[in-house]
Amino acid sequence: MNVENEYSRLVDAMTVAERVRRAEALFRWSRDYLARSIRATQGPMSEDRLKREVALRQYGSDPAARRLIDEWPVDVSD
Repeated sequence: MNVENEYSRLVDAMTVAERVRRAEALFRWSRDYLARSIRATQGPMSEDRLKREVALRQYGSDPAARRLIDEWPVDVSD
């Protein structure tokens, strides 16, 4: 059994709703992973600041997204 073929077979058998739920779960996992790594390196911070830091990691390389993130009102003094 080829793992890649089996994976493709199982994904192909999913409904659209299952694929969307799976993608959302993977996105949530990656966002949570980023939050944990940010807290591990920068220490405790407010939830608002953490959301901003996660957004910077995920979208900060896109100039348009970066401008929006930079306009995000967050008290970064905590």
